[in-house]
Amino acid sequence: MCPDLFDINAYDYDLPKELIAQYPLEERTESRLMVLNRAARSIVDRKFKDIRDYLMPGDLLVLNSSKVFPARLFGTKHNGTRIEVLLMNEIEPGIWKAMVHPGKRLKEKQILVFSPRLSGEIGLPDEDGFREIAFSVDGDFWEELNQVGHIPLPPYIERLDVTEDKGRYQTVYAKHTGSIAAPTAGFHFSEDLIDDLKRDGIKIAELVLHVGIGTFRPVKTERIDQHKMHSEYCVIDQDLADLYRETRATGGRVIAVGTTSLRTMESFYKDGEIIAGSAWTDIFLHPGKKVQSIDALITNFHLPKSTLLMLVSAFAGYEMTREAYHRAVTEAYRFFSYGDAMFIY
Repeated sequence: MCPDLFDINAYDYDLPKELIAQYPLEERTESRLMVLNRAARSIVDRKFKDIRDYLMPGDLLVLNSSKVFPARLFGTKHNGTRIEVLLMNEIEPGIWKAMVHPGKRLKEKQILVFSPRLSGEIGLPDEDGFREIAFSVDGDFWEELNQVGHIPLPPYIERLDVTEDKGRYQTVYAKHTGSIAAPTAGFHFSEDLIDDLKRDGIKIAELVLHVGIGTFRPVKTERIDQHKMHSEYCVIDQDLADLYRETRATGGRVIAVGTTSLRTMESFYKDGEIIAGSAWTDIFLHPGKKVQSIDALITNFHLPKSTLLMLVSAFAGYEMTREAYHRAVTEAYRFFSYGDAMFIY
């Protein structure tokens, strides 16, 4: 019997805990690559460095060049209680929207001290549980944040961040600071591989979506069409819009590196073209919605019942996605941020 694709339980699957990657591989391009051919309904297993075999001259590869910042802070109340703060986005200079843990220990506005040079007054939660924090700093805010802040590793990586994460929980092409989670499909690209692709005649362009809580916040509704995404800021420049038009006109394929790149292009797609601009997007792609802006997708393996798994199901098809994930578990692929990749075309 065909499952109800609007039922959250249709996107559940069993994942052995040992398949959740806790550390990155030593070499970015040594990740495994599962290749899904939608037309042939075939699935093959390769290495990520073999992606060159599947890209052709004239194709356009679209990267998200947003950069993760050390958004995780540990502060203390006046009584010495330790509070964790996750910065989300800057509302105005010096004032940020944030999440706190444990929130129940902050029942009134108060000052948190993060270092001898950095403190902040944190307010009461709004209806979504988010708070505003107004920082006071002796010196440059970003310099101090880079000193005392931590890389905000996702909760399924069950360890504190280490020095290695500053470089590896980041793409090699990250430029624009603003994400609290990395666009992880890009982790598999090294600078050498990007250079090789350019020599192969692959066009490469960048956009920006600053990954926020909306990308990975769990779906809490039983019906996925009742889920509301939180907005994330994204930008597409005219160079990408022009390359997109050129690629479509000459018969090349448009390949999104990551779900964030796809969501951004889909947000700016109109009448066969990408329109340059900037916006806050809350687009939610899932079965029942048509993906129009791309021809292929590079992505990692995503959490059960996540909006990202629903997005992949919308593009690859629900049944093929289920088959691929079953294969990934059986063949012991590495899952999530530091895990392996898929190429879907």
